[in-house]
Amino acid sequence: MSEDAIFRNIPQFTVLRFARYLNFLVNLPDVVEEISSSEMAGIIGIKPTQLRQDFFTLGGFGRQGKKYNVRFLIQRLGEVLALQQPQDMVLAGVGHLGQAIANYQGFERFNLVLKGIFDVNPKMVGLSIRDIPVRDLDEMGSYIQQHKIRIGVICTPHHAAQNVCDQMVEAGVRAIWNFSPENVTVPEDVVVQNENLSVGIMNLSYRLNRELP
Repeated sequence: MSEDAIFRNIPQFTVLRFARYLNFLVNLPDVVEEISSSEMAGIIGIKPTQLRQDFFTLGGFGRQGKKYNVRFLIQRLGEVLALQQPQDMVLAGVGHLGQAIANYQGFERFNLVLKGIFDVNPKMVGLSIRDIPVRDLDEMGSYIQQHKIRIGVICTPHHAAQNVCDQMVEAGVRAIWNFSPENVTVPEDVVVQNENLSVGIMNLSYRLNRELP
């Protein structure tokens, strides 16, 4: 079985842990060249045996008692998560949350490039965020097609989310990152990641008031 086929069959929860590992590693100080499984697992909050088992999936490198090379881990995890080549994104909705996401400079670390920003508010259209002009939402479909954008980020109010999602998909977007309160639906050949902040805070409230003594 090819390596690409192996990566396609990694369980989703393992993929999420890979993302946590990579996020941790890229934020380490440059002077840190090696790190042990126990050090890394302790900071992230998982068992060292789980971390070593996950890394075994990447090729069986590393052993208990021997530290991992940080640069090699970053490179390997980037390959698994398909982050080697730049991937262009557009963002729809520049309210407070949309502006915060548009201003986030960490995307470039993972080769994610915000190319276009769109909104229906005439007070926002024409302004720029990080030198990217805010365009009218009516221009989004043609922009996606012209620039072959594959990732769409939705930060609109809930009542507009599905319509914006449909426009993105129709124009050629293959992956939706949805920050609206509405869980959008997509065709089978499109992937979606719903980031519902309300669900997150409700889960946090439960853990605070039920798990802690």
